[in-house]
Amino acid sequence: MPAATEAAPATLDAPLRVAVIIGSVREGRHGRAVADWFLGTAADQGLELDVIDLVDVPLPLAMPGWGGTVSPEAAAALAEVSPRLAAADAFVVVTPEYNHSFPAALKNLIDWHHAQWQAKPVGFVSYGGLGGGLRAVEQLRLIFAELHAMTVRDSVSLHGPWSGLTEEGTPRDTAVCEGAAKGMLGQLAWWGRALRTARADRTYQG
Repeated sequence: MPAATEAAPATLDAPLRVAVIIGSVREGRHGRAVADWFLGTAADQGLELDVIDLVDVPLPLAMPGWGGTVSPEAAAALAEVSPRLAAADAFVVVTPEYNHSFPAALKNLIDWHHAQWQAKPVGFVSYGGLGGGLRAVEQLRLIFAELHAMTVRDSVSLHGPWSGLTEEGTPRDTAVCEGAAKGMLGQLAWWGRALRTARADRTYQG
């Protein structure tokens, strides 16, 4: 995997930089609509939001061996996305649940990076059928723990069109869902600021 990209340090009183990652690339997906709803809910929380839509990140599946050279295709994609991940103080992953898990494109993005995730908090907005994507989230918690990231306890779970989502991918019960989103963002912001201060004080030994 490529070496970590250094990000310009943020001052401790600067707005928290949050990368919102849209994990689905499937045709006909609800991911963009769910993300747009979430961004509208988060707009008044004093955060600096950067949307990373994996439809626009053509990372190949083939990776070089340890110490190897990445392909020109991979290098171009990494040059666009890696600095944005490195600059983020926190992440929100918007993910569906496919076959009791999360999309391959999302795992591919995660696996192409390492240090960019370390000592930073991760929140989740999931959507799916009756389970609302929660099985995908529980698996992602294990993966981010291995990468030394800290997942926040509360998440936002949006259920399928027959229970909680409209056909356009927006929540039917906006009050409940907006409350859940703001609760998750409150935890994310607390951890994001605490860990940003800690990283500024001492380099994380990951």
